[in-house]
Amino acid sequence: MDELNTLSWVLLGLGALVVGLSKTALPGAGTLAVVLFATALPARESTAGLLVLLIVGDLFAVWMYRHTVDWAILRRLIWPVLAGVAVGSVFLGLASDDVVRRVIGAILLVLLVFTLWRRRRGTTVQPGRVAGYGFGWLGGFTTMVANAGGPVMSLYLLGMRLDVKTFLGTAAYFFFAINLFKVPFQIGLGLLDLRMLSIVAVLVPLVVAAAFAGRWLASRISQRVFDALVLILTAVGALNLLI
Repeated sequence: MDELNTLSWVLLGLGALVVGLSKTALPGAGTLAVVLFATALPARESTAGLLVLLIVGDLFAVWMYRHTVDWAILRRLIWPVLAGVAVGSVFLGLASDDVVRRVIGAILLVLLVFTLWRRRRGTTVQPGRVAGYGFGWLGGFTTMVANAGGPVMSLYLLGMRLDVKTFLGTAAYFFFAINLFKVPFQIGLGLLDLRMLSIVAVLVPLVVAAAFAGRWLASRISQRVFDALVLILTAVGALNLLI
């Protein structure tokens, strides 16, 4: 912990606040936390520290939105997501920090353009196997290599035209399960250790405070504004990963 300077702690603190908000109000904002952590810490190590905070945020989101979950969507995503996580763990063990950032950023931009194109045509993602397998695999892959699966799944859930609370509830249970599944992989790669846990322990109160603030915000935000914010935050996060 002594190796971190004041700026690094500020960036990590902001990232922790973003994590809390992303879990209970603004899913697309999660990529900004990825960028902040990767700036304050080595990119590969930052994924482990951020994972712990994401799980803390998941616990609050699952509790807050436990009554608004679309279980049919979650069942459809299980196997492709697990396949994506497995491939992502191999990629994370082989790729450099720069490659990880740019690959995720490129994937997000392609998906964003595709989503905007479909919305402009007035079409939505159909709840079939092709959409579930494609987005599920990409969600598992991106969440494993950079904790950046939020924007991928946000684009998928936006296409399903879910209301705000159902969107957040479905996303909460999805990421809680996936993030727990990722922990052994992070430990096996040597990225999640006692030093990293000592750093994130200081940041947990910020995640909790932001999670409750996000709950207040989610009950007051309109569907149109919510959808627009998810798309905008996804674009900003993707561009930051590419730069």
